[in-house]
Amino acid sequence: MNNISDLIQRGGILRDITGSTPKDVLSRMIQHIILPDSLNRDVLLRAVLERENLMATSIGGGIAIPHPRNPLLSDENEQFITIAFLKQPVEWQALDSIPAQNVILLVSSSSRAHLHSLSRVHFLCQEEAFCSLLAKKASKEEIIKAVGIIEKAWG
Repeated sequence: MNNISDLIQRGGILRDITGSTPKDVLSRMIQHIILPDSLNRDVLLRAVLERENLMATSIGGGIAIPHPRNPLLSDENEQFITIAFLKQPVEWQALDSIPAQNVILLVSSSSRAHLHSLSRVHFLCQEEAFCSLLAKKASKEEIIKAVGIIEKAWG
């Protein structure tokens, strides 16, 4: 299984993503991500929006974790997580009613890898150190370093 820090290294950090709806935000995010050759932007967007239509992926606290329902990649080494800092908060149907300010897109190669990464990202979003880095829109290096430290503490 890939570490979350490795997946973020691969997927990167996007800044000042604009949009007034989750669809707008996701569309702009996906246009800026460097995707593996095996993954088509339109296929990714359609899969993420289909999942979003089933149930909003906001977890509260200003964070949404959109992801396709089914794996879109066949190679484990192509999996990635992209973090986007939004220019303006966007209503994302969070139970706490806090609009999303940070979007963490997760793309996996298998159901097992997807569930593993999703649970770790969700847990990470409850770590104060990680949330404060999101709040201050920290650099990619700072985020990856902090995530690596948190992952080591998990064992």
